Amino acid sequence: MHQKNGFTCMLLGEIFELVQLLFVVGFTVFLANCVDYDILFANKFVNHTDSSKVTLPDAFIPVDVCNTRIRDNAFVVFLLIISGVFWLHRLVKFIYNVCCYWEIRSFYINALKMTMSELPYASWQEVQARIVEIQKEHQICIHKKELTELDIYHRILRFKNYMVAMVNKSLLPVRFQLPILGDCVFYTRGLKYNFELIFFWGPGSLFENEWSLKAEYKRGGNRHELADRLASRILWIGIANLLLCPVILVWQILYAFFSYTEVIKREPGSLGARCWSLYGRCYLRHFNELDHELMSRLSKGYKAASKYMNCFLSPLLTVVAKNVAFFAGSLLAVLIALTIYDEDVLTVEHVLTSITLLGVCVTVCRSFIPDKHMVFCPEQLLRVILAHIHYMPDHWQGNAHRYETRDQFSQLFQYKAVFILEELLSPVVTPIILIFCLRRKSLEIIDFFRNFTVEVVGAGDTCSFAQMDIRQHGHPAWMSEGKTEASIYQQAEDGKTELSLMHFAITNPQWQPSQETTHFISQLKERVHREATGAATDTHPHSLSESEPRSLIANFLVGPSTLASVHFGRDISLVNHAAAGLSDGASALRSLSPVSTSLHLKGSLSAAHRAASHTPGMSKAMADSGTDARTVSSGSSAWEGQLTSLVLSEYASTEMSIHAVYIHELHKQQSRGELPRHTWHRQESDESSDSIPDEVRSRNFPRSHTFPTTAPSPSAIPTSASVTSSTIAGQEGASSQGSSQRGYSGPSTGGKVVRSAHVPMGGWAEESQPAPQQHGPLPEESSEDEMPPHIHKVNALCA
Repeated sequence: MHQKNGFTCMLLGEIFELVQLLFVVGFTVFLANCVDYDILFANKFVNHTDSSKVTLPDAFIPVDVCNTRIRDNAFVVFLLIISGVFWLHRLVKFIYNVCCYWEIRSFYINALKMTMSELPYASWQEVQARIVEIQKEHQICIHKKELTELDIYHRILRFKNYMVAMVNKSLLPVRFQLPILGDCVFYTRGLKYNFELIFFWGPGSLFENEWSLKAEYKRGGNRHELADRLASRILWIGIANLLLCPVILVWQILYAFFSYTEVIKREPGSLGARCWSLYGRCYLRHFNELDHELMSRLSKGYKAASKYMNCFLSPLLTVVAKNVAFFAGSLLAVLIALTIYDEDVLTVEHVLTSITLLGVCVTVCRSFIPDKHMVFCPEQLLRVILAHIHYMPDHWQGNAHRYETRDQFSQLFQYKAVFILEELLSPVVTPIILIFCLRRKSLEIIDFFRNFTVEVVGAGDTCSFAQMDIRQHGHPAWMSEGKTEASIYQQAEDGKTELSLMHFAITNPQWQPSQETTHFISQLKERVHREATGAATDTHPHSLSESEPRSLIANFLVGPSTLASVHFGRDISLVNHAAAGLSDGASALRSLSPVSTSLHLKGSLSAAHRAASHTPGMSKAMADSGTDARTVSSGSSAWEGQLTSLVLSEYASTEMSIHAVYIHELHKQQSRGELPRHTWHRQESDESSDSIPDEVRSRNFPRSHTFPTTAPSPSAIPTSASVTSSTIAGQEGASSQGSSQRGYSGPSTGGKVVRSAHVPMGGWAEESQPAPQQHGPLPEESSEDEMPPHIHKVNALCA
């Protein structure tokens, strides 16, 4: 409700969705059956007694004839029935949603003491702080005394964190190796809807409600039976999609036609514009990142991303576009001149159509002609992009000028026309992916939900990756070496755990993580701060070393002139805090301690307010950065609150950008000579413990409080004092946080449940049951990592 501007806006949005559905269906049926196009196109003569002028009602077929034509058309009747059933379903959902919205409205007004008129100007941090305080006073969550910021995020982003984790581990079949097109990504709203229907909320899904995974999926003894059941359900849903394909396809075409035709006529070049793809939003999303936080971050990187993609315009295509634009523009100029001289020229057949098509042709050609003032600097632009999107494969850096890098980046940042085309093809392609690709991964999906689900008190079952536990899901190559005990299967790829942890800590400075996590954050911040301030004194402002992270940090912190040298000057969102008076390099790296943070921010904000009063371009710079004005607490007035919001948001955004670039630079140095394991080289999801080497299987990893644990008897598993003590320490750490997790103990009868190294994916098995037999030998996981990218096993259809 906060991001949708209150109850009234949400209610009107739901009502107009219902009306829009009726309009599209009714208007389409009317156009297909109740219009005489021969009269409309002047192919048929109409007798008039009073006037010879043809009016629009003359082209309308009488009502009785129209009804007869509709009843005699079986396909139209079928579409109307399907549309009616769908509309009734939406109506029931609308009534349910309105009731939920009213309860949320009452909660905001009565509990949080916020009226609907104040809500659009309040920040999310203010709303979140009030929820935390209300929990202390009224115990709105009965399972724990205090709620943390992480608990709130877990409740909101439960299913989205699972989706981000599955994309990160390459579990979802969204990447395909096609014969002619090569490596492609296909991830649409329709496919995403089916994934969520199967996993989370549909009939027979893995979750029994919005907060709890079904108990049978928490045990590993019947994993094959559950996988067969899931595969059967995926098959039936795929068949249902196949049967409804004609109806959905017609709807997609009509909706796209009504939505984009006017936009294309008004701005023909809009199809040549780019947007962040649905796959890109999921791949670039941090764990525990809200929708408005993600879109604000990606919006800041839009300009740099567009400039980077425009660097690759074909010179040959540019020459052709210039000449085609000249010829089309010449014809258009003559027609416009004739029209100005005598407006009767427009009455000539196809003149108006020719003017329109020639205008579209000229506009499209102009989009392929680069700006003559543009400088080709892909490497520096790619670094600006990295500062905002935070994720980038290792092999992109240093190869920004190559078309292979450009093609891979285009999978994240695609043309709007490609987005529309994929959505139109979605009804046809989605059933194929469900039946032939997703169904084969049913066992991996079952094991994923079992192994990576933890029960958090006060939040329910959540994805363990969303706990952002370095010890359980950290990657040694991403500053977690010596701090993580995760196997390759348990590691989050591309530094997702480390970067997500830093983003959440910077976005929520009042959050108090565990002692181990706090140590990791403070150590990283101290390292960045030390190297940044040290580099600022001995680094030339215009240098940008490939081998030293400190030189890049210095370029962030020295000042706007330095930032301009690496093309940050055009990206206002990274330097506007410096224009606000935050010129000291150390001030850009605030401590995450709640006390020092609050004191430091007070001084920074006062400096920002003073600079804003003396800097005319300050407000414009912030407005151009794409930052949401509703991000932090309000001041004595709406304008002061928005200004404070902008300053704090830009402050945190710049701080996260510095840390993201630094982590990537340090990772690049540490991983030189090692084979990459990013998503462009992983053709399949990481194998389960079926493929883990024997020496890894034999290890007993101590389990922290953020991963499912049990307390097996000493006779079941030989434990050491260190393992026992680490388990106890993890449990004590969980209780100190107030957000302890409970491991699944399985059924109360039928033997004790222990963690078995012989169960695929390290699943749960019962002592009385032998480990299930493997169907066949699989390549070891280490051998997968040792293979160079070009000899990886590639499937012809599914990745």
